[in-house]
Amino acid sequence: MGFATDAIHAGVRPDPTSGSVMTPIYQTSTYVYESPGKSTGYDYARTINPTRSALEENLRVLEGGRAASAFASGMAAISAVMTLVKAGDHVVVSHNVYGGTYRLFARVLQDYGLSFTYVDTSKIGNVEAALRPDTRMVYLETPTNPIMILTDIAQVAALCRARGLISVVDNTFLTPCFQRPLDLGADVVVHSTTKYLNGHSDSVGGAVILARAEHAERIQFVQNSVGAILSPFDSWLVLRGLKTLPLRMRAHDLNGSKVARFLEGHPGVARVLYPGLPSHPQHDLALRQTRGSGGMISFYLKSSEAAGRFFKPLRLCALAESLGGIETLICQPSTMTHASVPQEDRQKLGLTDALVRISVGCEDVEDILADLERGLAAS
Repeated sequence: MGFATDAIHAGVRPDPTSGSVMTPIYQTSTYVYESPGKSTGYDYARTINPTRSALEENLRVLEGGRAASAFASGMAAISAVMTLVKAGDHVVVSHNVYGGTYRLFARVLQDYGLSFTYVDTSKIGNVEAALRPDTRMVYLETPTNPIMILTDIAQVAALCRARGLISVVDNTFLTPCFQRPLDLGADVVVHSTTKYLNGHSDSVGGAVILARAEHAERIQFVQNSVGAILSPFDSWLVLRGLKTLPLRMRAHDLNGSKVARFLEGHPGVARVLYPGLPSHPQHDLALRQTRGSGGMISFYLKSSEAAGRFFKPLRLCALAESLGGIETLICQPSTMTHASVPQEDRQKLGLTDALVRISVGCEDVEDILADLERGLAAS
């Protein structure tokens, strides 16, 4: 089946009771056994729920994995992935990951005996140089949030296979609509379903999709044991959102490319970070590895003071954290999404107060551009 067909139909079956086309919200905590020790396949809702199962099957098909598990948040999903390693193990990480990921690694998991090295994974030599005898995993964001650095997934995945390491890719920004890391050799894909997969800014969730049976078994065990499951209602919301994912991603991509070109040509903008622009240093990799650039753009204003003036006149672009909704959201990463990253590290990564991140929505692009012009005129 084609991607759009799978987005609508994978995992979804007409309800056997009513014939309902949409998967029902099975809002139950438990299920009746046929006899002692003999269930229908459903025993307790933390372990399994039909609505969540439908979503997980849909995600498995869209990413081309062996199995998928849905969690209560993107951070819960990443936490589950990190149970694939143990105390004493070392992990190599893209040096410009989401602030919440950095916080989990540096301020929680490090206290439990894991160690992390942050490198520019866009250069395979940096990854190789960071490997140690105790390295067990390489964790990638591509594009990174918010500097939009790409990593050659196939290259890193091949290195990991040769060394017996686990390769993980956060695919939140591009979704399987534009990038399929498992097809490129990665072992694990993680998502914040809060973002593009749900697409309507009305649900918080996460997902892990796995290529290898032993990893799938472990993540399913952790999902049940820890219990950070996605609720039936949130599962239904994400499943509903996925049905329009190809339509929305095309709109985000079209609007994103127009906004990126507008910003690049504006005298008030110092630099635009968007892999879809020929000026991006990894534009060729983007053309090889992805099928679209999406709606995430970062750009630098001329100064931090200009940024202070930029946000106030905005009327359409909402100043808010998160991304991937149908509405346009804009933020200052240094004080919002990445505030947990130490200031010294933020400066090294280029996360200055002059940096702006925009999640371009599906509104009429002329209205988005007019709003950005208002902010730039004030800056």
